[in-house]
Amino acid sequence: MLLSKKNLSPNRIKDLINFSKGISIKFSNLNLLELAFTHRSFGNESNAKKHENNERLEFLGDSVLGMATAAYLYEHLMDTPEGELSKIKSTVVSEQSLAPIALKIGIDKMLILGKGEEMSGGRHKKAILADAVEAVIGAYYLDSGYKAAEKLVLEFMIPEIEKVLENKGTKDFKTMLQEAHQKKYKTCPTYELVKETGPDHDRVFWVTVHLKNASYGPESGKSKKEAEQNVAKKAWNELANN
Repeated sequence: MLLSKKNLSPNRIKDLINFSKGISIKFSNLNLLELAFTHRSFGNESNAKKHENNERLEFLGDSVLGMATAAYLYEHLMDTPEGELSKIKSTVVSEQSLAPIALKIGIDKMLILGKGEEMSGGRHKKAILADAVEAVIGAYYLDSGYKAAEKLVLEFMIPEIEKVLENKGTKDFKTMLQEAHQKKYKTCPTYELVKETGPDHDRVFWVTVHLKNASYGPESGKSKKEAEQNVAKKAWNELANN
Protein backbone atom coordinates (compact mmCIF):
# COMPACT_ATOMS: atom_id res chain seq x y z
CA MET A 1 0.00 0.00 0.00
CA LEU A 2 1.36 3.43 -0.93
CA LEU A 3 1.74 6.34 1.41
CA SER A 4 -1.46 8.33 1.23
CA LYS A 5 -1.36 11.64 -0.61
CA LYS A 6 -2.66 13.54 2.39
CA ASN A 7 0.53 12.64 4.26
CA LEU A 8 2.60 14.72 1.84
CA SER A 9 2.99 18.29 3.03
CA PRO A 10 3.10 21.15 0.51
CA ASN A 11 6.82 21.57 1.22
CA ARG A 12 7.46 17.88 0.68
CA ILE A 13 5.52 17.91 -2.59
CA LYS A 14 7.67 20.83 -3.70
CA ASP A 15 10.85 18.94 -2.76
CA LEU A 16 9.72 15.84 -4.67
CA ILE A 17 8.90 17.89 -7.76
CA ASN A 18 12.23 19.72 -7.59
CA PHE A 19 14.09 16.42 -7.24
CA SER A 20 12.31 15.08 -10.31
CA LYS A 21 13.10 18.20 -12.30
CA GLY A 22 16.74 17.90 -11.29
CA ILE A 23 17.04 14.59 -13.15
CA SER A 24 14.66 15.63 -15.96
CA ILE A 25 11.80 13.30 -15.12
CA LYS A 26 8.21 13.80 -14.01
CA PHE A 27 6.10 11.64 -11.71
CA SER A 28 2.35 11.36 -12.14
CA ASN A 29 2.17 9.70 -8.71
CA LEU A 30 4.43 11.45 -6.22
CA ASN A 31 3.51 8.86 -3.59
CA LEU A 32 5.64 6.35 -5.49
CA LEU A 33 8.63 8.64 -5.38
CA GLU A 34 8.07 9.30 -1.68
CA LEU A 35 8.02 5.57 -1.07
CA ALA A 36 11.32 5.19 -2.93
CA PHE A 37 12.99 7.42 -0.34
CA THR A 38 11.46 5.69 2.70
CA HIS A 39 14.01 3.46 4.43
CA ARG A 40 12.83 0.48 6.47
CA SER A 41 14.22 2.08 9.64
CA PHE A 42 11.46 4.70 9.45
CA GLY A 43 8.78 2.03 9.30
CA ASN A 44 10.37 0.16 12.21
CA GLU A 45 10.10 3.27 14.40
CA SER A 46 6.67 4.47 13.25
CA ASN A 47 3.19 3.13 12.71
CA ALA A 48 3.80 2.59 8.99
CA LYS A 49 2.25 -0.53 7.48
CA LYS A 50 4.35 -3.61 6.83
CA HIS A 51 5.57 -2.79 3.32
CA GLU A 52 5.67 0.99 3.56
CA ASN A 53 9.36 1.22 2.77
CA ASN A 54 11.45 1.18 -0.38
CA GLU A 55 12.63 -2.43 -0.31
CA ARG A 56 10.09 -3.77 -2.81
CA LEU A 57 10.78 -0.85 -5.17
CA GLU A 58 14.49 -1.54 -4.78
CA PHE A 59 13.89 -5.17 -5.78
CA LEU A 60 12.03 -4.04 -8.90
CA GLY A 61 14.49 -1.27 -9.75
CA ASP A 62 17.45 -3.66 -9.48
CA SER A 63 15.95 -5.74 -12.30
CA VAL A 64 15.18 -2.72 -14.48
CA LEU A 65 18.69 -1.39 -13.88
CA GLY A 66 20.26 -4.72 -14.79
CA MET A 67 18.15 -5.22 -17.91
CA ALA A 68 18.67 -1.72 -19.29
CA THR A 69 22.42 -1.84 -18.63
CA ALA A 70 22.84 -5.32 -20.11
CA ALA A 71 20.91 -4.37 -23.26
CA TYR A 72 23.03 -1.25 -23.74
CA LEU A 73 26.27 -3.21 -23.33
CA TYR A 74 25.08 -5.89 -25.75
CA GLU A 75 24.11 -3.35 -28.39
CA HIS A 76 27.10 -1.01 -28.09
CA LEU A 77 30.04 -3.32 -27.34
CA MET A 78 29.57 -5.72 -30.23
CA ASP A 79 33.10 -7.16 -30.14
CA THR A 80 33.21 -7.71 -26.38
CA PRO A 81 32.85 -11.31 -25.11
CA GLU A 82 30.20 -12.28 -22.57
CA GLY A 83 32.64 -12.60 -19.68
CA GLU A 84 33.90 -9.05 -20.11
CA LEU A 85 30.36 -7.70 -20.51
CA SER A 86 29.44 -9.38 -17.22
CA LYS A 87 32.38 -7.77 -15.46
CA ILE A 88 31.56 -4.31 -16.81
CA LYS A 89 27.90 -4.68 -15.84
CA SER A 90 28.74 -5.88 -12.32
CA THR A 91 31.06 -2.91 -11.85
CA VAL A 92 28.68 -0.20 -13.01
CA VAL A 93 25.58 -1.46 -11.17
CA SER A 94 27.53 -1.91 -7.94
CA GLU A 95 27.19 0.00 -4.70
CA GLN A 96 30.49 1.72 -5.50
CA SER A 97 28.97 3.30 -8.62
CA LEU A 98 25.41 3.89 -7.41
CA ALA A 99 26.22 5.61 -4.09
CA PRO A 100 28.08 8.54 -5.74
CA ILE A 101 25.22 8.86 -8.24
CA ALA A 102 22.80 9.13 -5.31
CA LEU A 103 24.86 11.94 -3.78
CA LYS A 104 25.19 13.73 -7.11
CA ILE A 105 21.42 13.86 -7.68
CA GLY A 106 20.57 14.70 -4.06
CA ILE A 107 19.04 11.47 -2.81
CA ASP A 108 20.83 11.89 0.52
CA LYS A 109 18.74 15.00 1.22
CA MET A 110 15.48 13.24 0.29
CA LEU A 111 15.81 10.09 2.40
CA ILE A 112 13.27 9.35 5.13
CA LEU A 113 15.11 7.54 7.92
CA GLY A 114 14.34 6.37 11.43
CA LYS A 115 15.95 8.32 14.24
CA GLY A 116 18.48 5.58 14.98
CA GLU A 117 19.61 5.34 11.37
CA GLU A 118 19.77 9.13 11.11
CA MET A 119 21.94 9.30 14.22
CA SER A 120 24.32 6.64 12.89
CA GLY A 121 24.96 8.51 9.64
CA GLY A 122 22.57 6.51 7.46
CA ARG A 123 22.07 9.43 5.12
CA HIS A 124 25.63 8.86 3.85
CA LYS A 125 25.86 5.06 4.01
CA LYS A 126 26.71 3.64 0.60
CA ALA A 127 24.30 0.70 0.86
CA ILE A 128 21.32 2.91 1.74
CA LEU A 129 22.15 5.39 -1.01
CA ALA A 130 22.62 2.70 -3.66
CA ASP A 131 19.41 0.96 -2.64
CA ALA A 132 17.53 4.25 -2.92
CA VAL A 133 18.78 4.76 -6.49
CA GLU A 134 17.36 1.37 -7.40
CA ALA A 135 14.11 2.22 -5.61
CA VAL A 136 13.75 5.47 -7.57
CA ILE A 137 14.27 3.50 -10.80
CA GLY A 138 11.63 0.99 -9.71
CA ALA A 139 9.19 3.76 -8.81
CA TYR A 140 9.72 5.52 -12.12
CA TYR A 141 9.18 2.25 -13.99
CA LEU A 142 5.81 1.79 -12.28
CA ASP A 143 4.88 5.42 -12.85
CA SER A 144 5.99 5.91 -16.46
CA GLY A 145 6.84 2.53 -18.00
CA TYR A 146 9.97 0.71 -19.12
CA LYS A 147 11.12 3.06 -21.90
CA ALA A 148 11.12 6.08 -19.59
CA ALA A 149 12.89 4.10 -16.85
CA GLU A 150 15.44 2.78 -19.36
CA LYS A 151 16.25 6.33 -20.44
CA LEU A 152 16.84 7.33 -16.81
CA VAL A 153 19.03 4.27 -16.17
CA LEU A 154 21.22 5.00 -19.19
CA GLU A 155 21.70 8.61 -18.12
CA PHE A 156 23.14 7.20 -14.90
CA MET A 157 25.02 4.25 -16.38
CA ILE A 158 26.60 5.43 -19.64
CA PRO A 159 29.11 7.71 -17.83
CA GLU A 160 29.95 4.83 -15.46
CA ILE A 161 30.45 2.43 -18.38
CA GLU A 162 32.76 4.94 -20.05
CA LYS A 163 34.80 5.23 -16.85
CA VAL A 164 35.27 1.46 -16.72
CA LEU A 165 36.29 1.29 -20.37
CA GLU A 166 38.83 4.07 -19.83
CA ASN A 167 40.25 2.66 -16.58
CA LYS A 168 40.22 -1.11 -16.94
CA GLY A 169 43.39 -1.48 -14.93
CA THR A 170 42.23 0.45 -11.88
CA LYS A 171 39.24 -1.61 -10.71
CA ASP A 172 38.87 -2.38 -7.01
CA PHE A 173 38.41 -6.13 -7.29
CA LYS A 174 38.09 -6.65 -3.52
CA THR A 175 35.10 -4.33 -3.39
CA MET A 176 33.54 -5.83 -6.51
CA LEU A 177 33.97 -9.38 -5.20
CA GLN A 178 32.60 -8.49 -1.77
CA GLU A 179 29.50 -6.76 -3.14
CA ALA A 180 28.69 -9.61 -5.53
CA HIS A 181 29.26 -12.25 -2.83
CA GLN A 182 27.23 -10.38 -0.20
CA LYS A 183 24.34 -9.91 -2.61
CA LYS A 184 24.25 -13.62 -3.48
CA TYR A 185 25.14 -15.28 -0.16
CA LYS A 186 24.74 -12.56 2.51
CA THR A 187 28.31 -13.24 3.69
CA CYS A 188 31.69 -11.61 3.01
CA PRO A 189 34.74 -13.23 1.43
CA THR A 190 37.52 -14.00 3.91
CA TYR A 191 41.22 -13.53 3.14
CA GLU A 192 43.92 -15.79 4.60
CA LEU A 193 47.62 -14.95 4.63
CA VAL A 194 49.08 -18.38 3.90
CA LYS A 195 52.79 -17.53 3.74
CA GLU A 196 55.47 -14.85 3.51
CA THR A 197 58.62 -15.25 1.45
CA GLY A 198 61.77 -13.27 0.78
CA PRO A 199 64.09 -11.27 3.07
CA ASP A 200 62.71 -8.71 5.54
CA HIS A 201 63.46 -5.78 3.25
CA ASP A 202 61.73 -7.42 0.27
CA ARG A 203 58.86 -9.51 1.62
CA VAL A 204 56.32 -11.19 -0.64
CA PHE A 205 52.89 -11.98 0.81
CA TRP A 206 50.73 -14.87 -0.40
CA VAL A 207 46.97 -14.71 0.21
CA THR A 208 44.03 -17.05 -0.44
CA VAL A 209 40.41 -15.88 -0.58
CA HIS A 210 37.62 -18.12 0.73
CA LEU A 211 34.10 -17.75 -0.65
CA LYS A 212 31.02 -19.72 0.33
CA ASN A 213 31.58 -22.57 -2.12
CA ALA A 214 35.20 -22.24 -3.21
CA SER A 215 38.68 -20.91 -2.44
CA TYR A 216 41.03 -19.14 -4.85
CA GLY A 217 44.78 -18.55 -4.73
CA PRO A 218 47.19 -18.10 -3.24
CA GLU A 219 48.27 -14.98 -5.13
CA SER A 220 51.24 -12.80 -4.21
CA GLY A 221 51.95 -9.13 -3.63
CA LYS A 222 54.52 -6.81 -2.10
CA SER A 223 51.99 -6.05 0.65
CA LYS A 224 49.05 -7.95 2.11
CA LYS A 225 46.73 -5.38 0.55
CA GLU A 226 48.22 -5.92 -2.91
CA ALA A 227 48.05 -9.70 -2.51
CA GLU A 228 44.40 -9.47 -1.47
CA GLN A 229 43.61 -7.38 -4.55
CA ASN A 230 45.41 -9.86 -6.78
CA VAL A 231 43.61 -12.91 -5.39
CA ALA A 232 40.28 -11.05 -5.51
CA LYS A 233 40.95 -10.31 -9.19
CA LYS A 234 41.69 -13.99 -9.84
CA ALA A 235 38.45 -15.06 -8.13
CA TRP A 236 36.42 -12.35 -9.88
CA ASN A 237 37.73 -13.28 -13.33
CA GLU A 238 37.16 -17.01 -12.83
CA LEU A 239 33.63 -16.47 -11.51
CA ALA A 240 32.75 -14.10 -14.36
CA ASN A 241 33.88 -16.64 -16.97
CA ASN A 242 31.98 -19.59 -15.45
